[in-house]
Amino acid sequence: MAHTHSMDGAPAPNELARHRRALRILIVMLIPLGIWTLAGLIVLWPGDISEHVNKDVAGYSVAGVTYPKARITEAKQTSCEGLAGSTPGVTDTRCASVTAELLEGDDKGKLVTVPLTAAVYASGVKVGQDIQLIRVPPTEGQPAQYNFSDFVRGTPLVAIALIFAAVVIAVARWRGFAAVMGLCFAGFILIKFMFPALVAGSDPIFVGLIGSSTIMFVALYAAHGFSARTTTALVGTLFGLIVSALLGLVTTRWAHLTGVAAEDDYVLAAAAPDLRLTSVVICGIIIAGLGVLNDVTITQASAVWELADSGGSQRHLFSRAMRIGRDHIASTVYTIAFAMAGASLSVLLLIVIYDRPMLSVLQTEQFAGEVLGTLVGSIGLVLAVPLTTAIGVAVVRASAHRIGAPAGKPQHVRVPASAAAGNGEQTHADQPAPVLRARRNRRTEDDDFGDFSHLRDPSESQQGQ
Repeated sequence: MAHTHSMDGAPAPNELARHRRALRILIVMLIPLGIWTLAGLIVLWPGDISEHVNKDVAGYSVAGVTYPKARITEAKQTSCEGLAGSTPGVTDTRCASVTAELLEGDDKGKLVTVPLTAAVYASGVKVGQDIQLIRVPPTEGQPAQYNFSDFVRGTPLVAIALIFAAVVIAVARWRGFAAVMGLCFAGFILIKFMFPALVAGSDPIFVGLIGSSTIMFVALYAAHGFSARTTTALVGTLFGLIVSALLGLVTTRWAHLTGVAAEDDYVLAAAAPDLRLTSVVICGIIIAGLGVLNDVTITQASAVWELADSGGSQRHLFSRAMRIGRDHIASTVYTIAFAMAGASLSVLLLIVIYDRPMLSVLQTEQFAGEVLGTLVGSIGLVLAVPLTTAIGVAVVRASAHRIGAPAGKPQHVRVPASAAAGNGEQTHADQPAPVLRARRNRRTEDDDFGDFSHLRDPSESQQGQ
């Protein structure tokens, strides 16, 4: 594609016009998607879902039951025999009985004694630790009953979250800050829109696509800025989400995934009678591939726009961009597989425990759901790469033809010697556009990440004065 650059490193009029034209084409594509997303948010926003929740089933919402904090004052090792939650028939493990002082609630300051299972005690129970208890209100002739609920983890959660945000912002600066804000917005959409909408019984395909589209509209532009590249990546991401959603729907029905794989699933079904557990499976597939899909499409969009500046035919541009995409696919497939294995490690460990053939174990709901979800997400990811590349190439070429820029090899730029002779500058006559473009890009990177002029060759500094 032919284009020129001026001596100060700024893009030539043809290049600026091409980027503006490409952005206009992409915006036309995004308008219906944006309208559809906004309308979906308005129509499906759940509002108050209390009538869709059976509070008598969900333990944390049973009337009268509270969860006060307490501080351990004493811990004694005891036998596990007959203790609720211990493994039947196992008598050689050791449990504990702890005494804790209530820090809040109606019985604040009171000392209560609660048993701990071997697994909880082995995690490192010490005097002075804060724990959360379950308080069952008193009944006729019976005092309030207390049991261990969990450890209090507020401090480590906040500390690690702050460290994460500080590291991201320190390294990525404003883009890192924007990415953290986009992550917070994603959490808001998940908690306030997608989860309640599923509990209310809304269609999982629409909830997953509309919620994910809303997140991507905000997160992508916040982290990467409003540009033709970001818009290309957004279009590719949205189409990739549609592919993943449709594949998830087909796979869930074909494999008869019910969404019931553990005890918590039965509690969820009883506590939210309008929620279809298959909806959880489908939405889980869509959300699981959202982050990786975003990463792949951004990379491909950037590759297309960088390679477009060097010219060549549409087919040649697509071929070169796909060479980059194939490398990214190979590494990302491993990323998805290992992320699934790490998140589901406790489930996967049961393969070793069950004394059954491997193929038979993998066909159970508990394992098949994880495996199929990973495979479907990977298929959507792989298909998003050529799709994003094709969109980027088509938009680049369409915008170039609209402004009359013929496809071909990059032109050379001639600068009259008289333009620089008066200031004692060296001329750039007959230098190819890629050379000037590389210098312009380097100046742009310096603007983004700091001044590195002291690292440049002195002769080059004289040229840029």
